[in-house]
Amino acid sequence: MKVTVKYFASIREAVGQGAESVETKAATVGALRDELIARGGAYAQALARGKLVRIATDQVMTAEDAALREGGEVAFFPPVTGG
Repeated sequence: MKVTVKYFASIREAVGQGAESVETKAATVGALRDELIARGGAYAQALARGKLVRIATDQVMTAEDAALREGGEVAFFPPVTGG
């Protein structure tokens, strides 16, 4: 399925982009995070397990076990963001 992934604040700075379209086999938000971590480099560092990252799907805060849907939007951001 294809989803839109958005990155905010320090995560956006680390990965070098604010949004991208991602083709994924992940069924949950947590599995999508793992796929992004598997890219390595800045993605692995910015989204690393053990690092506090907030996640929203379709602009609603969510847990990592939340299901993904075709065409959905997933946003990753640090616990504190500036204006």
